Amino acid sequence: MVEIRPFRAIRYTEKAGNPENLITQPYDKIDSELQKTYYEKSLYNYCRLILPLEPNKYEVAQQRISEWLKDGVLQKDEFPAIFVSRQQFSLNGEKCDRIGIIAALRLYDYKENIVFPHEGTYKAPKADRLNMMRTVQKDLEPVFLIYSDPENKTIKFLQEVSETDPVLKVTDSLNVTHTVWRVIDIEKINKLQAQLANKNLVITDGHHRYESALAYRDEMRKKESWADDSAFNFHMSYIVPVQEEGLVVLPTHRLLKGFKLTPEIVDGLRRFFDLTEIKTLTAESLENYLKSRITQHAFCVYDGSKAYGLTLKHDKVVFDFVNENVSQETKTFDVVILRDIIFKHVLHTGELNMDETILYVRWAKEAVDKVNSGEASIAFLVNPISAKTVVEIALQHELLPEKSTDFYPKMVSGLMMMDISASERL
Repeated sequence: MVEIRPFRAIRYTEKAGNPENLITQPYDKIDSELQKTYYEKSLYNYCRLILPLEPNKYEVAQQRISEWLKDGVLQKDEFPAIFVSRQQFSLNGEKCDRIGIIAALRLYDYKENIVFPHEGTYKAPKADRLNMMRTVQKDLEPVFLIYSDPENKTIKFLQEVSETDPVLKVTDSLNVTHTVWRVIDIEKINKLQAQLANKNLVITDGHHRYESALAYRDEMRKKESWADDSAFNFHMSYIVPVQEEGLVVLPTHRLLKGFKLTPEIVDGLRRFFDLTEIKTLTAESLENYLKSRITQHAFCVYDGSKAYGLTLKHDKVVFDFVNENVSQETKTFDVVILRDIIFKHVLHTGELNMDETILYVRWAKEAVDKVNSGEASIAFLVNPISAKTVVEIALQHELLPEKSTDFYPKMVSGLMMMDISASERL
């Protein structure tokens, strides 16, 4: 049974300044250049908590939270609440809305079949976030989950709340407007809790944070006297119905270091794919190739001097090889074919480490630019997966490769945090 609870959020006060100078993208979307930009925006920018520049980053984050609370820059709400959060944005010329609930979600082990992952994780990011949680004892960023609401019961609640006055409205650097409402009415909260109780939840973004929270919970249970309502049994979460029209999934392109389109690699690709050389070396040309083959297993590859469109051959020998060498459950997905056929059998990449040997980006232009600048040597571009497909995969206990999806836009960080110290109760 899904259980959400209201919590006493810790939020910025007016003393902190303009919210536009405080909020950030999630920590794993902040590169060194953006990190410096955020630092320049404000002495109280949230990047100084989730991703400090200083070497002893965990201790620095904890010290800042304590100081900001003491100085009134941050303040803990007097009453517990749940929140409704809406993102308004434009994508490819279309205006989009996405709305969901921010609440304390009870943590469930995956084997309980209540919360489902849809992709794998890396050890290093989990260790990093766990160390941060141990030190600051706060949920600094929410996990993003989706659920199905075909009867529109929770959607109606969200719509009703969004017609009232918000507590915050702020536009981020990507021109996404975030509006937040606070709900403290016990009857409304109880009704929402009942409506969500029998749902299945699928993690869309924040697998590393969720699994770090599970580890933190288990650690705290071993060393502290705890109760069912101990806050560390929960995690601050943003929960969105899959029926939301603004629930957009972008592709996550893969960039590698140390590989080029040598004749040997091109020959290896021809074994499995029909290759089309793309003469115009622009992001738009690569995107056009993918869009025109959205129903096929299609990819683009670019190494700075050459580009090809790849479409999986309709060939029995190829399909037999794919069936034999790709995960049976997820073999029909492009990101799996990319990993298990191109990376393993053509490039022989071996184990890939995030930010060291493989990079992930959401925009085709960014992928092309990083190859052109030498930050990566080769880019593989893919088509996106739909949100409903993600749910279907997860509920069948299937996992896609790491960073297979990019739900856009990300929930900004800095709207609020949740206290998960040993003494906090919900």
